[in-house]
Amino acid sequence: MAANGRLTVAAILVAAGDGRRLGADVPKAFCIVAGRTLLEHAVDRFVGHPGIRDVIVAAPGALLESAAALVPEVAVVPGGRTRQLSVAAALAAVADDVDAVLVHDVARPFVPAEVITRVLAALAGGADAVVPILAVTDTIRRADPATGALVETLDRSTLVAVQTPQGFSRSVLARAHSGSRGEDASDDAALVEALGATVVPVRGAEEAFKVTHPWDLVLAEAVAT
Repeated sequence: MAANGRLTVAAILVAAGDGRRLGADVPKAFCIVAGRTLLEHAVDRFVGHPGIRDVIVAAPGALLESAAALVPEVAVVPGGRTRQLSVAAALAAVADDVDAVLVHDVARPFVPAEVITRVLAALAGGADAVVPILAVTDTIRRADPATGALVETLDRSTLVAVQTPQGFSRSVLARAHSGSRGEDASDDAALVEALGATVVPVRGAEEAFKVTHPWDLVLAEAVAT
């Protein structure tokens, strides 16, 4: 921990996805919204946050120079073939004196500063793992994966949507990744939970939506302008 009693924090931004579902001719992080790439929008949220010292971007290997030119204020490393391998590559570049690590998807480029602050506050309070969540408002039904037939309606009062940034004690996150065999876990919290660690929820935000499909770019334009 830093000498002033505050956590020394690094943020890892995962930007190595190809974005095929978005239907773009460039990887998702390089799509333009309101005149800037999603990568630039996302990096701004973390570089400008007072609780974060270092920012590391895991970018597509073929576009390292392009990513570094777009966000020269941060470190850029080549990502892997899966999300887990991309996070592991960035984690290897984290400075030795870092206490806590945030992992964020560039596909959520407009996360509000307040969400980042809530994650950091929970880490400072002693949590090993923190995730921002939102209540589920849609009706959710389970379907048979073999036939597609609808099976049951789930009680949405027991369901939440998980967002990023997810925050972790650096030692816990490193242990989770060292025990992984390259499988593409749904998120880093799942890897940490496999160690038996407790994941603490904090309130997320609608603005931290994920850009996945072409329609999401319309919403992104509205948020960015």
